[in-house]
Amino acid sequence: MSNKMLSLLGWMFLPNVGVSPFVSPFVSPPSQLLVTGWVQSIYYGLAIRAGDPRPPPNSARWQLHRRRIHTLVITLYLLFIIYEADWELRRSGSFYSSLGVPFGASERDIKSRFRRLAALHHPDKISRSSPGASSGDGSSAGDFFIHLKTASDVLTEPAQRFAYERFGPDITGWRHCVTLRDYVWRGLRTQVFQHYGLGAAGLFALGWLGYFEFGRYWRWMTLLILCAFEAHTVTRPRFPFFVETLVNPFLVRFTSHVPYLPFQVIALARHVAIAIAIALSQLGPVLQAGRNQEAAASEKALQLNLQRLETTASLMDADTTRLMELEMAPFAGDPEVIKNMRSKLKEWLVQNTIRADPMVRDALGRSLQKRRVDAPAGAKGTQ
Repeated sequence: MSNKMLSLLGWMFLPNVGVSPFVSPFVSPPSQLLVTGWVQSIYYGLAIRAGDPRPPPNSARWQLHRRRIHTLVITLYLLFIIYEADWELRRSGSFYSSLGVPFGASERDIKSRFRRLAALHHPDKISRSSPGASSGDGSSAGDFFIHLKTASDVLTEPAQRFAYERFGPDITGWRHCVTLRDYVWRGLRTQVFQHYGLGAAGLFALGWLGYFEFGRYWRWMTLLILCAFEAHTVTRPRFPFFVETLVNPFLVRFTSHVPYLPFQVIALARHVAIAIAIALSQLGPVLQAGRNQEAAASEKALQLNLQRLETTASLMDADTTRLMELEMAPFAGDPEVIKNMRSKLKEWLVQNTIRADPMVRDALGRSLQKRRVDAPAGAKGTQ
């Protein structure tokens, strides 16, 4: 699949998150095949002992190794996409991390924390403490102070705080939104309905043009599941259950990773959806080719076995004909005897077949047993 198709798919799933500059070279099939070739050469250099022959190129064993290594390369790349998305989220931070307060901080705690930070980072205080500071440093300090002020204003207003936790910092630019209903409806229209509407239209158009044939069902299922998850997340008063009860407690207890906010979980889920889409596009043909090759090898083996069976049957038929001719050789030249023998042989075969039938044998056995039981003592045939 071309880079243009992947870029279109990426922007369908991630309109607000920048795609990494490393995506393009790694996603392109030539680069992946090149990396796969290197890894395969290294694998053969480590796994094959000196003197042992390597599998010939394009042989069945070589292609099996090729598919497995290519699958590993793509899987590692997809894991890198998810890791990079998480790293970007941690680097960007949140209003909570900027103020240094936990998610459950009260408005009083947030205001108190902002006053302390403002006393340290106010531009006037920095300019007085550093008279020789350049204009660039003053501008940076002013931008940081504005960022802290915005964070404090958003987190101390209940409607904006709810909207920020679910839609991210974009809500600071939403005008004419006052109530919680205004923010939720604006977020659903601009970040959910519009986003997934474009995604569905793009998938339908690309499918109609002949792209994404493999895994079409799972692409649509991924899109629908992610849309339902995002709509549920942005409209519920609490964080997603698995994030609140499993993910965030685990991160706080066992790692130095900051807990996730709902909009960060949504951004990470969209990157996971991109990874699934790339996996279906890149791994699908590889796995399908492997299954086709195995099916072709199985069919070839079946055809070979059938040919062997046919040859064996032909040889047995020839041997049977030859034995029959040897048995009939003493009667050659006497048509009457041969005709009589054929009729008797036919009758013998019919009778033998009937007697060998399990149902006939069972009926005869029951008849003989009944006759012996009902016969008087000393009668013939009772013993």
